[in-house]
Amino acid sequence: MKERGTHPVLTIALAGNPNAGKTTIFNRLTGAHQKVGNWGGVTVEKKEGCLTHAGREIRVVDLPGIYSLTAYSIEEIVARDYILEEKPDVVVTILDAANLERNLYLATQLIELNIKLVFAMNMVDAAEARGIQTDYELLQSLLGVPIIQTIGTRGQGLTELLDAVLAVADEAHPAARHIHINFGSEVEKEVQAIREALAADPLLQQRYYSRWLAVKILEEDRHVLKKLRTSPAEAVIRRQLEESVAHLRGIFPDEDVETIITDGRYGFIGGAIREVQRLSHAERITLTDQADRILTNRLLGFPVFLLFMYFLFHSTFSFGEYPMSWLEHGVELIARVAARLLPEGLLQDLVVDGIIGGVGGVIVFLPNILILYLGISLMEDTGYMARAAFIMDRVMHTVGLHGKSFIPMIMGFGCNVPAIMATRTLESRRDRILTILINPLMSCSARLPVYILIAGAFFPGREGNVIFSVYLLGIALAIIVGQVFKHTLFRGEIAPFVMELPPYRMPTFTTILIHMWEKTAVYLQKMGGVVLIFSIIIWFLGAFPRHIDQEYSPEMIMLLQQADDATLSAEKRAAAAALHSRLEVAQARERVASSYIGQMGQAVEPLLRPLGFDWRMGVSLITGFVAKEIVVSSMGVLYQAGQEVGETSESLRQALKESGITPLTAYAFMVFVLIYTPCLVSVVTIWRETGSFKWMSFSIGYLLLLAWSMAFIVKHAGKLVGWH
Repeated sequence: MKERGTHPVLTIALAGNPNAGKTTIFNRLTGAHQKVGNWGGVTVEKKEGCLTHAGREIRVVDLPGIYSLTAYSIEEIVARDYILEEKPDVVVTILDAANLERNLYLATQLIELNIKLVFAMNMVDAAEARGIQTDYELLQSLLGVPIIQTIGTRGQGLTELLDAVLAVADEAHPAARHIHINFGSEVEKEVQAIREALAADPLLQQRYYSRWLAVKILEEDRHVLKKLRTSPAEAVIRRQLEESVAHLRGIFPDEDVETIITDGRYGFIGGAIREVQRLSHAERITLTDQADRILTNRLLGFPVFLLFMYFLFHSTFSFGEYPMSWLEHGVELIARVAARLLPEGLLQDLVVDGIIGGVGGVIVFLPNILILYLGISLMEDTGYMARAAFIMDRVMHTVGLHGKSFIPMIMGFGCNVPAIMATRTLESRRDRILTILINPLMSCSARLPVYILIAGAFFPGREGNVIFSVYLLGIALAIIVGQVFKHTLFRGEIAPFVMELPPYRMPTFTTILIHMWEKTAVYLQKMGGVVLIFSIIIWFLGAFPRHIDQEYSPEMIMLLQQADDATLSAEKRAAAAALHSRLEVAQARERVASSYIGQMGQAVEPLLRPLGFDWRMGVSLITGFVAKEIVVSSMGVLYQAGQEVGETSESLRQALKESGITPLTAYAFMVFVLIYTPCLVSVVTIWRETGSFKWMSFSIGYLLLLAWSMAFIVKHAGKLVGWH
């Protein structure tokens, strides 16, 4: 602000699309108190005027009519440079209410500058005449910018517009808040990387808003890149730019970065328009509109979403069954070869039972994980993920959240760690913490091997339906728990938001492969890291102490000796051999029960006995605190003690069926695995993202209590209806 006498002079700039009524409003505001000239060095006309309102002197600068701040034309360069370099106190953007979607593109770019804004929604009478009904109050909340309805030709709303300008200038308007447009996880990651590179030049960051600068650098805006020439951090920034562009081109080979960012803005605008606008007249229908008439329909959208999710989870088992069996045979072959090459003893047991059995027992589920990630990648890359969140918006409102929170939750089907981190995009801390607390109820891919193992053993032919029911239970519990938290721990209003609806895209084969590999690589890293280490630890705890005294009666010894007595009949020798085999299995199981891990399991067994779980299931759940994949490898060690080499899924299923576990207990176990505390990395991520040891501890405690309660209900409700 410039000083004149005792009152500061307020400078406002008028921006807007051509034919939006900007010049009309400028003339209405300034009247005869205006002057016309040219902007320095260019032939573009420059208009300035002045007025007094509420005792404040206001200088008004009419910027050239432009469609964007991309700086392709002279007008765009002039307008952008004035806003960036001259820094007016407030920028008033004139929007055509009858062509809102087109006008909001410039508006979103101004929002990205993180400047003080007021939107004048002009020609609202023309919009109403065309049957366009817009909730401007809601749009104001979504954009974080005060919106004043005006009719420039009549001078209506100009007093209210000036009142809003003064309030925003004094940072006193309740609707003014800063938001940023999310361009998708891949682009956002590179924007953040460039912002970190910009930190090497503090003066540049002071001069321009760092996020906007990073986006323009990523778009390779030539005028912004020119500004880097005088920066001491130019080499660092350009090196990061090259890496970022190369990464994005690998993921989006058919589109340049600028197009991707432009689509992000239009996706944001499309979501806002869908939230606030209703049309009562015929409009031209695009392919996206035609698809959305079904996929986001209030009646059809939710059933279509459920059908897609059912197909996704059903196909993870049915389509993955054959490659999974191939991997099983491969793991079994490796185990047999290792058993023959290594001498009998601790080393053979470690390699075969600990390493191959533990890691191999989990790696066989890789095809199922790949199919799951294929489905999630397709949802993301086609644009359906945003629609799913939009569909779930009404459901999410029941738990005190909005559809935007559903995106981190649906990401939780892949892995809870990035899903929890994705809550950073939520503007309200209340929303972030509530979403983080219920996110673990979205069953991550690490739990899928447990479901496939248990469902395959106890529900043959119905595996897909059973697994889908577990996933649905997780969603239902998230809604119920969210309801409870909404009315107890998280009372308050829901923060407004815009659901970004990007246009539908046909994903490329390369893009799908890249996304699948990035997600699957995390799973494979676990195999060579956490699962391997803890498989060895579990084997050690199950192998020691080594020596267990086994006493046989004289009659038993005599029966065992008959297996080698050639004078006896073949039937008696076979019976003796079978007895010998059963005794070896019993001895092996007794050894495991008396081992360190057996002692741990027996210590927790009283807590789990009401659920029908034995000590081996308890041990598997304990080890699952580290990583849910280890539940399978733990069961492989504990339930197959004394059996033939080959810790494959099929042999483990047979061992589980012979252990005395009933289908009802098996389903209760799946429910417990669904709900109880997520993996160690997820717990640490909760701590970091909430910044609170209290919320981390609360998450662990309530999930354990909920898991026990739900498994108990399933177990005893099943008994009441005659299910055993």
